[in-house]
Amino acid sequence: MSDAHSALITRFYEAFQRLDAEAMVACYSADIIFSDPAFGTLRGKDAGDMWRMLSTRAKDFSLTFDNVHADERNGSAHWVATYLFSQTGRTVVNDIQARFVFRDGKICEHHDSFDLWRWSRQALGTTGLLLGWTPMVQGKVRQQALKGLRAFQAGR
Repeated sequence: MSDAHSALITRFYEAFQRLDAEAMVACYSADIIFSDPAFGTLRGKDAGDMWRMLSTRAKDFSLTFDNVHADERNGSAHWVATYLFSQTGRTVVNDIQARFVFRDGKICEHHDSFDLWRWSRQALGTTGLLLGWTPMVQGKVRQQALKGLRAFQAGR
């Protein structure tokens, strides 16, 4: 089963490289739990819609991934996304460590971790450098990310 789960992670990131959100979402169970520092915790349809939103809005996007590991229950991968942050026009290189939990041949949990202060320094420039480490700015980043997701969902 570990080979099948490694292949599932690989399929997920290969779809991400093509910005094919539907193929990404097909790797998830219907009750997926996703979390990362920018969006917090998303469940089910919200997680899928996040990938749909990000894939349709991606500008100057590229992705690499490596260190895919999996066993019968858990998996992990390292990935780096490079893209233009649309709100500021600044290039972001986001270095992310992912953890996965599998159930019935699907990803049922996906947890991404990255340095939100590092991200905010790239995406927000001086503001991110000076204030990106503060809970207030990090909370604002999460609030804006969720606001964007809700607007995307309302427009579908």
